[in-house]
Amino acid sequence: MRLEEKTVSSEQIYDGKVVKLFVDKAEVENGDIVSREVIKHPGGVCVVPLDEDENVIFVRQFRYPHKRVFLEIPAGKLEVGENHRECGLRELKEETGCVCDSFEYLGNLVPTPAYDTEIIHMYLARGLHSGEQKLDEDEFLETEKIPLKKAAEMIMKNEIADAKTQIAILKTMLLLGHCK
Repeated sequence: MRLEEKTVSSEQIYDGKVVKLFVDKAEVENGDIVSREVIKHPGGVCVVPLDEDENVIFVRQFRYPHKRVFLEIPAGKLEVGENHRECGLRELKEETGCVCDSFEYLGNLVPTPAYDTEIIHMYLARGLHSGEQKLDEDEFLETEKIPLKKAAEMIMKNEIADAKTQIAILKTMLLLGHCK
């Protein structure tokens, strides 16, 4: 049982709109039983919308837990059973009004593996065609174009705090050969 933990019991203590919270008992390598708190999250998608001039369409959105506005790439939560590619295309259209000719998978990331099951799938959208946003009725955000290279500089200066945005932008920079 090296480096593994076996679930002995699991109790759901909260069933929310976005997350479910469980308190589990797990057997660790030395045979001890420990408590583990686990947030179950359906996962999400984020998209780097890159125009022909290598500008990224960002969104500014208030994030309640931190009580401030964040600069992020478009993103959204997966619905139960939803395909992450379809979710990404939907979120791109809803938040920016854009559709795209090319939608390239950049992989996934696990933002908080210690206590959360969330997996975020990342995409690069190119060949953008502008249209009208279709925001959810309780969603309020502003879009802003920022050159890709400037966005990477902003990440390195800690001006963009959102982890999914940092990773997807830096992966895009590598993919396009902008990193030495």
